[in-house]
Amino acid sequence: MWKFLSRPLYLLIILLVVAALAPKTVLAQEDRKELVEKGQYIFAIAGGCACHTVPKGAPHAGGRAFPIPFGTVYATNITSDRETGIGSWSDKEILKAMTTGIRPNGDWILPIMPHEAYSGIAEEDLKALVAYLRTIKPVRKGTPRLKTWVPFYRSLLVPLWLKFFGRYSTPPAKAPSSGIERGRYLVDHISLCGDCHTLRNRIGVPQRRFYLAGSRIGLLGEESPNITPDNETGIGTWSRDEIAHLTLTGFKPNLDNVQGLMEEVIECVSVGYKNMTRQDALAVADYLKSIRPIVNKVN
Repeated sequence: MWKFLSRPLYLLIILLVVAALAPKTVLAQEDRKELVEKGQYIFAIAGGCACHTVPKGAPHAGGRAFPIPFGTVYATNITSDRETGIGSWSDKEILKAMTTGIRPNGDWILPIMPHEAYSGIAEEDLKALVAYLRTIKPVRKGTPRLKTWVPFYRSLLVPLWLKFFGRYSTPPAKAPSSGIERGRYLVDHISLCGDCHTLRNRIGVPQRRFYLAGSRIGLLGEESPNITPDNETGIGTWSRDEIAHLTLTGFKPNLDNVQGLMEEVIECVSVGYKNMTRQDALAVADYLKSIRPIVNKVN
């Protein structure tokens, strides 16, 4: 029927269609922008995923070495590069890898990547995080292979380890917005304080009776202090404001500053704990003040 329309009328119809669709397009772009911004915040309070960056290296391009029982594993490239990063993965594949530890090719991700903890992240936060990951500039950098003298470490030992020691969570329908529950959610599932501050045994199993009570040998062989509210060996004498201040700045009440991986997750190469809202930092502090104090002198 289009051949029977005059050119001006034809153009008018096109303009009307474009005008009708434009508001929806703008709204979709605004929604996407808000989603990415929220994802950037989740990425920040996850310590900027500092484990995926070699100090002074290309941001988020992987290659950082982590000692594990029986070998060394290297953090993967999480940039949007299609060949060496996650650029060719679908959103579902990224979510599955993050929350179950299974790559698109079926390989297991070693549990030093905290997919057990991430399984407790609310769907809305995971969706936003994936949207932000899509915006990370691609960097072409392959990940070194796992080094171990144990045969079938990834294909056999990892699923066995997870079967006996894994602790996956049921994510909340909606992320807690405030208070102690918000603090617990951040500490256990996003900021992952337990990864460094909970003692592990020789095969890497977290010792729950020492939850957040510190460790002389953390992820990178560093000492991690006791952050339970024990007055003698922990942070029981610290105020909630002092705990929040350290989380945001890295400075302790005595004006000493944190070092090592803690400093990295606060500052990071792009965003880190320093970008956490004060409300969230106080929620973390309130949760840490609420947990069971444990006597464990680390240093």
